[in-house]
Amino acid sequence: MLKVFSTPEDPSIAIADAIAQIGANAELVLLHGTTVGTNTVLQRKGARIALVTTRGFEDAIEIGRQARPKLYDFFFDRVEPLVSRDMRYGVDERIDSIGTVLRAPTSAELDGMVEVLEIARPQAIAVCLLFSFVNSKNEKAVAAALRRLSVPLSISHEILPEFREYERMSTVAVNAYLQPTMQRYLERLQDRVPVRKNSRRSTVFVMQSSGGITTLATAAREPVRTVLSGPAGGIVGAAAVARRSGFERIITFDMGGTSTDVALVDRVPRTESQAEVAGLPVGIPMLDIHTVGAGGGSLARFDAGGALRVGPESAGADPGPIAYGRGMQPTVTDANLLLGRLRSDRFLGGAFVLDAERCAAVTREWLSRNHSKLSLKQFAAGVIRVVNSTMEKAIRVVSIERGHDPRDFALVAFGGAGGLHACELADALSIPTVIVPALPGALSAFGILVSNVVKDYSRTILLRVKGRLPADQLEREFGILKGRAEKEFRAEQWDGRPKHQQSIDVRYLGQGYELNIPFGRSVLQDFHAVHRRRYGYAHPDREVELVTVRLRSVLKSPQSTLAPWTAQRKGSRPARNERAKVHLGREMEVAVHDRQDLVAGRNYKGPAVVTEYSATTVVPETKKFRIDQARNLIIVTR
Repeated sequence: MLKVFSTPEDPSIAIADAIAQIGANAELVLLHGTTVGTNTVLQRKGARIALVTTRGFEDAIEIGRQARPKLYDFFFDRVEPLVSRDMRYGVDERIDSIGTVLRAPTSAELDGMVEVLEIARPQAIAVCLLFSFVNSKNEKAVAAALRRLSVPLSISHEILPEFREYERMSTVAVNAYLQPTMQRYLERLQDRVPVRKNSRRSTVFVMQSSGGITTLATAAREPVRTVLSGPAGGIVGAAAVARRSGFERIITFDMGGTSTDVALVDRVPRTESQAEVAGLPVGIPMLDIHTVGAGGGSLARFDAGGALRVGPESAGADPGPIAYGRGMQPTVTDANLLLGRLRSDRFLGGAFVLDAERCAAVTREWLSRNHSKLSLKQFAAGVIRVVNSTMEKAIRVVSIERGHDPRDFALVAFGGAGGLHACELADALSIPTVIVPALPGALSAFGILVSNVVKDYSRTILLRVKGRLPADQLEREFGILKGRAEKEFRAEQWDGRPKHQQSIDVRYLGQGYELNIPFGRSVLQDFHAVHRRRYGYAHPDREVELVTVRLRSVLKSPQSTLAPWTAQRKGSRPARNERAKVHLGREMEVAVHDRQDLVAGRNYKGPAVVTEYSATTVVPETKKFRIDQARNLIIVTR
């Protein structure tokens, strides 16, 4: 395992540096998870884009939905659309709700549109016409005319052929906003990666938000599918390593430097078709991940009332925590160091030593400036309690609030900071087992490595059903999607036949939102059962509406069956019997173990601190832990 410092000005530089350090040759195949898309949207540093839509609907992207993000706050800041008013162009065309062409755009109309946009000089264009998901004829005509401009196009019937105009329009706008940035980044990455000679296929693959990899060309064309690329790898990796220890029902807990991502996996990772990124609706399939601004770099502060707050602001990589040598405001990492939970001489295997003296001195001065009478230990313990509370709420969102009892799941903790907080969160939620995989700081990378090739397709159909399922019509709809999937797999030169997973979005007639149900003869009965579990009631005699058919096509990748890594032992070196004073509710003396010294199958007792290259795990007193046959650290909390 190797970790290098990031290069925000061009992330491909850090990747090339890591490849050079491991001595990779021209046979390299790179599987890549990226936050470039996420950061571009969060920081509003994407392309200057234009939107082409049906005349009269140019402002739909700004009007959005009537739902208020903060019901009682009259002064909240509304999220601005990615495309400005002067860059929205309306085309005189119309298709009705059943797909009949009421008005087609004329050649003169299309020529005028191209002339106006040529003057505006957008860097990318989003095209989203009314009801193009039913009949794409007019949208195809508009796209054909726009190709004369030689700028990237995002076309709604190709990216998201579904109803709900606002969400579809927002999704294609996000895609267009990211296209130039992602294309440049991926091209630079491709240039810096050693290439196989005489290879017909791409050697760089990108993780999608849905939990599967895709080719570099597809990721550049549809970058909206990569906005949760990194966190998705963590969920896939957590499910894979937990399964090898006999756990199929898990809650993933990924605590990094800036944020914490949590998800619930009930045997298989769950995807959702409607999500938000930086307040903008995105309608492509994503793993169901809940993110909060709580990480090792989250900044502590006192609010106007004197209450201690932690996050969502972060110190980031620059300046970083105080202990890294440049930061001036306390972070969660600094709090863990002050409490002795984080060992300054064992960070990254001792390659980077944390400055404990500077951490104490700067934090003490910061407390004095903020007129706080708290001691260093009291303050640090408070920071841990506050950040734990934030992360506990996040886990409740994906479990208790969705009808799942966390006592039925194991907590899989990873990321650089996950092991430091996992046991306390498990105690708060009565989760009986904590699993810390080998090299937890790189589990997202492992998840990407063992991911399959995945393509997702959908189409809105809006069929009313009462009693009998229109099986023949649904099979035809799925057949169209399967044909498209197999054509794209062949075009990308993949070997083998994909496995198709069919599902339908279903709702009671008159409802505004749907539940996704696996397709089969019992889909209606399954819908009633799922509705009852989710909402507490069902109406078996009520008319049902089949809204959107969905196809997930999965092709097993060659590396998806790889065994997880194992911790490498350092020869015959005897285990170190180190003890240290650590604050765990109260100050106590605890054993400090190097994870590589733990003997598989042997039972150990807390309190203890377990260190390794990429992370540290804190085990409170009364807890038992062991390394199992899969090299996972298993902590029994109950």
